[in-house]
Amino acid sequence: MAKHQFQTEIGQLLKLMTHSLYSNKEIYIRELVSNASDAIDKFNYLSLTDEKFKSENWSGKITIKLDKEDDSLTIADNGIGMSESDLMENLGTIAKSGTKAFMEKLTGDAKKDSNLIGQFGVGFYSVFMVADHVDVITKKAGEEQAYKFSTDGTGEYEIKPVTKEAHGTVIYIKLKEEEKEFLEPYRIQNIVKKYSNHIAYPIMLNYTEEITEGEGDEKTTKKKNKTEQINAATALWTLPKSELKKEDYIEFYKTISHDSEEPLLYLHNKVEGAQEFTTLFYIPKTAPMDIYRQDFTPGVKLYVKRVFITDDSKELLPLYLRFVRGIMDSEDLPLNVSRELLQENKILANMRQNSIKKILQAIQKLSGDDQTRFTQQYNKLIKEGIYTDHTNKELLLDIVRYKSSTQEGMVSFADYISRANSEEKIIYYMIGEDEKVLRNSPLLEAYNKANIEVLLMDDKDEDGIVTPTIEKYKEWELKDITAIDAPDTKTKEEKEEIEKEFKELTDTIKEILDKEVKEVKTTTRLTKSPSCVVKDPSDPMAGLASVFAQMGQEVPEAPLILEINPEHEMIKKLAESKDKKMIEDISWVLLDAAKLSEGMDPKDKAAFASRVAVLATKAL
Repeated sequence: MAKHQFQTEIGQLLKLMTHSLYSNKEIYIRELVSNASDAIDKFNYLSLTDEKFKSENWSGKITIKLDKEDDSLTIADNGIGMSESDLMENLGTIAKSGTKAFMEKLTGDAKKDSNLIGQFGVGFYSVFMVADHVDVITKKAGEEQAYKFSTDGTGEYEIKPVTKEAHGTVIYIKLKEEEKEFLEPYRIQNIVKKYSNHIAYPIMLNYTEEITEGEGDEKTTKKKNKTEQINAATALWTLPKSELKKEDYIEFYKTISHDSEEPLLYLHNKVEGAQEFTTLFYIPKTAPMDIYRQDFTPGVKLYVKRVFITDDSKELLPLYLRFVRGIMDSEDLPLNVSRELLQENKILANMRQNSIKKILQAIQKLSGDDQTRFTQQYNKLIKEGIYTDHTNKELLLDIVRYKSSTQEGMVSFADYISRANSEEKIIYYMIGEDEKVLRNSPLLEAYNKANIEVLLMDDKDEDGIVTPTIEKYKEWELKDITAIDAPDTKTKEEKEEIEKEFKELTDTIKEILDKEVKEVKTTTRLTKSPSCVVKDPSDPMAGLASVFAQMGQEVPEAPLILEINPEHEMIKKLAESKDKKMIEDISWVLLDAAKLSEGMDPKDKAAFASRVAVLATKAL
């Protein structure tokens, strides 16, 4: 017998579980039954496709046994079972990376934390809300040796070889003194009907019933062993929508996702004709916590004629829809379809494209708080889709949302167009790292004055790559305000006159700043600020910035153009000044202050601070 220490995070988790982290303890039945169903799914596939198991006279079944004399509850399945290494990986550790991040997210709030635990898929450990001791006796299909995993949930577990005839898993739960309610048949019946009625395999309840016969002195009590099926055992997605209630969909979602929250939306679709398949998809209210990890767990299960095929294929839906949970069930795929074939299979490709379209159309119809919630959780992934999924780009562009210079909250392209100049057909935007910096940028001054809305894209890493690839939304062209002339009321002749008047100053500043800027010129885009910096749209490096970012390489600095405001008092006085040192200091301050306004750092922070101090002293 080998003793092992639980992984540190599991130890912490067990402590939380023993203090009733879940808001209702009965959840542990749902979690263990769901795990049993998954194990039967996996063996069911082997029994139909693997020659070693085809001859076995087998049908999937889950049995819950109540023993009042022993104060124990047992949940058994005849699924695929576990090997010794499976036990250590699945029960001794949280079988995925990111456990530290998971534990850090725990808040101490029971309701929030129970949802996190569900999302993380560690439902087995919920048993320690009710158990003093747990034994897991299991034998993996195709192996000779069975094993017993034992723990009281305090930090250690033991694994030893045992004898077991058939493959599958038995979980023996010694209940705490105060948890005897789970030995009452009616209690288990109600829990299974509430949470697990649509598990696709029979759930049998085995218990002893006391029967009283006779009267008076002749009254006798006999014990009778009873076994009855307590679930409908019909795959929910195969039922007509007309027979299902919202509660049915929600409880099924909680079973397959281990989420304690209701989903944001669900969609049930059946396609008939040349190709037949059924899909049932859910979008969680809260994004799964591994959503931005490379080793994320896919949330969609593939079935063929109700036979489970796989739940870890990342090809069933595109990566940007990795938050979706649900079922895809084909009538036409072969049972023995391999993972390699899945990537190239035309039937699956059609199912996939149909599913993407249905999901995106359902998201597109969200409104109010639901739409706001979706944007908060998944907007970044929708942008990812815009970049990678050209087939569904138009739908994705309808869904994506951005901050605005004139509106509160997040706005769509369609919202923007409804308020914009329909003759101009331009959507103006600005990209940066910080919303506050963007809102206070001098580059917005002319747009604010002209009452022109600008979309503020404050995820520079994502938006810097994605937005340049959009180019147009319907007939409307997207334009970056940092790379175009701003709106103004001056004529071409007036602008030329201003340039001529300040040419000596702009030439002097360019000479002082030298290679730090490509050009210095006057501008009409500013109303309050003395200066700003803009990109040079003709420079090839400006266009390649998104390519470098995508490749994970450092983006080369694109040359900047310094624009000065000829109507600002500082610029007027500077044009009249003969103090060479002051002109030099102010030239650098104009550049560095303009950079700071756009969230960039001055080249020499110490020199910038020194110049500001000198100029402030002179002013005093």
